[in-house]
Amino acid sequence: MAGSNGATLPNPQMEIDGVSLSFGGVRALTGVSFNIYPGTIQAIIGPNGAGKTSLLNCISGLYKPQQGQIRFEGQNLIGLAPHQIARLGIARSFQNIELFRHMTVVDNLMLGRHVHMRGGVLSGGLYWGRAQREEIAHREAVEQVIDLLEIQAIRKKMVGALPYGLQKRVELGRALAMAPRLLLLDEPMAGMNSEEKEDMARFILDISEEQRTTIVLIEHDMGVVMDISDNVAVLEFGRLIAYGTPAEVKADPRVIDAYLGREHAA
Repeated sequence: MAGSNGATLPNPQMEIDGVSLSFGGVRALTGVSFNIYPGTIQAIIGPNGAGKTSLLNCISGLYKPQQGQIRFEGQNLIGLAPHQIARLGIARSFQNIELFRHMTVVDNLMLGRHVHMRGGVLSGGLYWGRAQREEIAHREAVEQVIDLLEIQAIRKKMVGALPYGLQKRVELGRALAMAPRLLLLDEPMAGMNSEEKEDMARFILDISEEQRTTIVLIEHDMGVVMDISDNVAVLEFGRLIAYGTPAEVKADPRVIDAYLGREHAA
């Protein structure tokens, strides 16, 4: 397949094909179609109520579209439960923090490893053999996430006692602890100050570049979107109105009129 600049694109890792979602008489998504390519950062932007989070909920199995398909590495996700989709290698963070506030950072991250835990009740109870080796492996994976996100100093702290920006970083860490091949991030920088946003953008780039994890990002900060994204999909009233590189989307008259405004396009 050829891209807009004539270069040959790899096979898509995820294909979103004609996805439509309704709640009663309200259309949340209408015929949304675009591809997500391996190892890229795919941004999804649009005004409030455009259907961005609804689309992520369809991908992660929280919503079931009435029409269309969502294929991940060739497998249709429609009809699968969220835990089944997680086991395929798709993790997500949420717009509102969904951490266990009375547990430590390490314990919250360990919960992100649950999809990989295989030890049985007997071996787990005895903490012997395979269960012991599995526990050590999971803790090593969590320590790698702690190092990547630079949260060594808060690893034993209760999550509820942490500042908001650090809680958002821990939530990213819990999703990352699943070792996903595709990571869904729903407004990971919402409510952050400029320094916290810079840190989060750096971590997202590190995850993409060092681990080659595909990232789907919903974000309202257009400076961040244009700086770190490979491709941008633009939704308006549940419809895809533009798709392309940040430069292409930024220059699209439909996007300027619907969302960016003239000052952002200048």
